Amino acid sequence: MTTIKELINLKGRRALITGAGGGLGRVMASTLAELGADLILIDLPDSDINKLSNDLTNKWGVKVESYFCDLEQQTHRNDLINSIKASEKRLNILINNAAFVGSSDLQGWSVPFEEQTIETWRRALEVNLTAVFDLCQNLTPLMTIAEGASIINIASTYGLYGPDWGLYKNTEMSNPAAYGASKGGLIQFSRWLSTTIAPNIRVNSISPGGIFRKQPKVFVERYEAKTPLGRMASEDDFRGVVAYLSSDMSKYMTGQNLSVDGGWGTW
Repeated sequence: MTTIKELINLKGRRALITGAGGGLGRVMASTLAELGADLILIDLPDSDINKLSNDLTNKWGVKVESYFCDLEQQTHRNDLINSIKASEKRLNILINNAAFVGSSDLQGWSVPFEEQTIETWRRALEVNLTAVFDLCQNLTPLMTIAEGASIINIASTYGLYGPDWGLYKNTEMSNPAAYGASKGGLIQFSRWLSTTIAPNIRVNSISPGGIFRKQPKVFVERYEAKTPLGRMASEDDFRGVVAYLSSDMSKYMTGQNLSVDGGWGTW
């Protein structure tokens, strides 16, 4: 009988994580490094993933590569894909974590529906959906020949449910249509892909609930009141599910979306 320790061990495996410099990306990278995986970290040119790479190597003794890439740009994605392929190394784990989340001052984003623009809609879908398709399609050949191959797409509770606008009242926060639509599409793409590239590669998605990032107090109080576990998430809450889906702990799971939302969707 295989032990749990053996099932969760990622030594000798190689994982690529997009959006690795963000809060959730860092937790994912640290988690997989702790389990023994070598890493390829991807983030925007102004990120500090080189420092993160050095820190993880020093702490866990794994091999870490880092690449700067703006996933919104097709030419940047092509360069990244070609670089990964040129290494001629297998890829065991692909975590599509990077997301276009906009900002309150982005034109056509955090505004009423009638003011949201086609341009920002397209930008969000380019990063949140098209880039994921692109990476999955082009990196699948490296994963098909790899042991325990697993693709994990990071979606959102808003890919499953519509927004409760009462949460946002009297705040500058919003919930643009493009974000929810792209995350809903990502969940369905994960299901579609899971049957298409089976049995060699497993494909699952994770739908995080709201993560506390110093949002306005009134928003946090409203959100927590709607959550059975009574709090917003922290990045650390996702270590377990990432370790599970990346390892042989989940070797008979594919095509599933795991909601890690404190019970938000239970009501």
